Amino acid sequence: MDMLEKRENEIIDIRRHLHQHPELSFQEKNTANYIADFYKNKDVTIQTEMGNGYGIIVTIEGKKPGKTIGLRADFDALPIHEETELSFQSQNDGVMHACGHDGHTAYMLVLADCLIELKDSFAGTVKIIHQHAEETPPGGAKSIVESGALEDVDVIFGTHLFPTDPAGTIGYRSGYAMAGRNYFKLHIKGKGGHGSSPQNANDPIVAGSHFVTAVQTIVSRRLNPFDMGVVTIGSFDGKGSFNIIKDSIEIEGDVRYMEKHVQEVIQQECKQLVRGLEEQFNVTCELTYQDDYPPLYNHPAEMNEVVSILEQANDSHIQAVKEYPAFSGSEDYAYYLEKIPGVFFNIGCKPKHVKDAYFNHHPKFDIDEAALLVSAKAVGYVACEYLS
Repeated sequence: MDMLEKRENEIIDIRRHLHQHPELSFQEKNTANYIADFYKNKDVTIQTEMGNGYGIIVTIEGKKPGKTIGLRADFDALPIHEETELSFQSQNDGVMHACGHDGHTAYMLVLADCLIELKDSFAGTVKIIHQHAEETPPGGAKSIVESGALEDVDVIFGTHLFPTDPAGTIGYRSGYAMAGRNYFKLHIKGKGGHGSSPQNANDPIVAGSHFVTAVQTIVSRRLNPFDMGVVTIGSFDGKGSFNIIKDSIEIEGDVRYMEKHVQEVIQQECKQLVRGLEEQFNVTCELTYQDDYPPLYNHPAEMNEVVSILEQANDSHIQAVKEYPAFSGSEDYAYYLEKIPGVFFNIGCKPKHVKDAYFNHHPKFDIDEAALLVSAKAVGYVACEYLS
């Protein structure tokens, strides 16, 4: 771990460079080139344009046979106008690394370089997965899994920066740790008319308003109270003139769940409500309902092993390893864990001297860069243990 400590400033410099030059999901060409260039002339195998975009897999072969482990870091940014006023804030207007993926990539590059230097001493193989497009469904993870490039991976590890705790804190959750997510869009077509003659129209706004209210009863009346489920209406596009009954409207929403049977109930009930709207209000409905990311399930045996490794590291940079509650956010890393045993854990990055940190996806989101070394060392300890 001395190697990583000596290169902490390099990790920070890489993070700041990436922060200045963010790119949106599926558009990360320059970032991918930067990552690939980092590995040039190194004793590794590099696969570019993996999956459905700019994914990169770097394979580091140890001198002795052993397990093959995967280490994943994502590198896309968000369509957010940055408001941090950092000296290295985004130079791409309207695009920002507001979720910490710049930090994920920075620590992983230097950690990978250290593993390359040590490869003659470890038993096994490391696959570094630099993943594109985590933020935008269908994401990059699913396509990388489907490519078959990870068929030989025995176990996989990933982390995420969260400002819920200070740097030095590592959070974990065994079993279901993050929610699955669905997206739906409901197009309701009625018959327009004038506000003075509502009897001659079929008002899609009234039908849509009924749906907005009724859809909330799915969670309150159709789910087991011990099951986690959330239905959110995020957009109701019914803008028009104050005295005109519109022809059509669109409603968009978000569904969160921890277990597949919950998702199936919510989807079935949404479809049933839509059929009822058509009958009750004499409108035509078109429902688009799609899976985004599945629930993230941390494999208990691997999680227990990771927690044990980190708790026994006896490293001053790792000050606490604690269990976190399940989180209703979603992550396409879940696709890896559907196929490969492994874990995903959190790294605290709350900025110093801040009472309430801005959370991920906020235009003022920032990190304590000390968390980058914590990330590198935590994953380094786990990797070295599995390769010993």
